[in-house]
Amino acid sequence: MSPLVLDATDLRLLSQLQTDAALSNQALAERLHISPPTCLRRVKRLHDAGLIEREIAVLSVDKLASVVGHGLCAIVEITLDRQDNQALEAFEQRVAAQDAVQQCYRVSPGPDFCLVVHCANMPEYLALVQQLFTVDANVRNVKTFFSIKRSKFGARLPLPEYRKQ
Repeated sequence: MSPLVLDATDLRLLSQLQTDAALSNQALAERLHISPPTCLRRVKRLHDAGLIEREIAVLSVDKLASVVGHGLCAIVEITLDRQDNQALEAFEQRVAAQDAVQQCYRVSPGPDFCLVVHCANMPEYLALVQQLFTVDANVRNVKTFFSIKRSKFGARLPLPEYRKQ
């Protein structure tokens, strides 16, 4: 299998999709000045190659709060007693199964993991803590920071810019 090569059009496509994945194929093609069939074929190739994992809607935390309540956002540092590969992967699998865990990063140095967690309220957070951390004998330390305001949120990856020569 040959390695995937990205050209300037592929990078512009990825950039546009990071900004607005809800664009129709026609609108996307117009913005990139390519034909709709070419655009569709390229986007499918990027999906098939795994460069585009999925397309999601990013909800407004503040606007949704007026409808369903504010909830809690916590950044949680986890330190394990054992850091062998099996212990690290077992922990990752357990947290990945929890909808409340939005993001999980294995980090170094310092704690072993940093999690971003969203819960409806403190009792829900306490239940999650007991389920994930308290019952796991391998969890040595848990340090939680509660967000009081989200100043910035993004999922956009920086991409190199290609210039036509």
